[in-house]
Amino acid sequence: MRRAAILFCLILVAACSRPVPEGVTELTYASPYPPSHPFSRADQTWMEFIEERSKGRIRIKPIWSGALLSADMSMTEIRHGVADIGLITPIYTRGGTHLLRTQTGFYSGADSIESQLALYRCMAAVEPEFDRELEGLKLLALQGGVLPGILTSSNRVDSLDDLQGLRIRAPTELLPVLRNLGADPVDLPMGEVYSALAKGVIDGVVAPPETLQSLHFGEVTDYFFDLRIPRGAYPSRAMDLDVWRSLSDEERAILEESIAVWEGALADENRAAAAAGEALAADTITIIPANTEDQQRFDDLYLREGEANARALSDFGIDGMAAYRTARASLVERDTVRCGGAT
Repeated sequence: MRRAAILFCLILVAACSRPVPEGVTELTYASPYPPSHPFSRADQTWMEFIEERSKGRIRIKPIWSGALLSADMSMTEIRHGVADIGLITPIYTRGGTHLLRTQTGFYSGADSIESQLALYRCMAAVEPEFDRELEGLKLLALQGGVLPGILTSSNRVDSLDDLQGLRIRAPTELLPVLRNLGADPVDLPMGEVYSALAKGVIDGVVAPPETLQSLHFGEVTDYFFDLRIPRGAYPSRAMDLDVWRSLSDEERAILEESIAVWEGALADENRAAAAAGEALAADTITIIPANTEDQQRFDDLYLREGEANARALSDFGIDGMAAYRTARASLVERDTVRCGGAT
């Protein structure tokens, strides 16, 4: 019976597959998000560019909603050909991305998406570990984002002191920061946060306003503590390097050209989703601004922990301080990035 079911599924998949016309290269793209998500809308903008720019000679076949890639193994899965191109999440990857995870904590002062991407590229230009951790992949897009705050369900946060004892979902780089503030931070994939909030497993989440709508957090949270939390850029879309090498020079040139298109679409969708989330927040949740003293206290702690985490990378034979120093020198003033501080 099991063999018959598997055979039926294979027949069904084959029947649904469109034949690829001669002279057309079809590439699969996999994402954990549904096609309606802001990230996926940016992906679709990129796909339209590829098809138009290649005059139909490159066709992208999307596979949405986590049907193909997992959050914690996406980089390995793409390296092994599960998909040709996919959304990758280095911060959830199990091993081998120590610097990619840690460097997201070096971005204090890079408030715009554009400055976040520029800062990442400054660090990657001086520290070869960035490329080593992406070995086997061709990077096709970096992603930054609108600055997050702290969304909570039933616990109102008016100051950093109110974080005491709260179980907060946060990205890796913020775990020690929140721990030093007395919170109980946890790291789990964003896809699991809604149910964790609804069930009371966690009290809150570090997230930008766009998640109120895009991930429906507005349904399970009541308060938004508007603390300006730095957000780092990270590799977010990548291609199997073997597939990349199999393409023609013309096809690779089109994909290289598409990097700026994809990153621009991601930035536009991020900002549009944030605006929609802020509009929703005004009607459904209570927004509490952080006072100047709390903001400065958080910023100081963020920088201290970022440097400590950079130094700790030496345990893995990685010169994290080279990337950290480059980041601090490159951000010559808020949102103004010049690599190494050079004019």
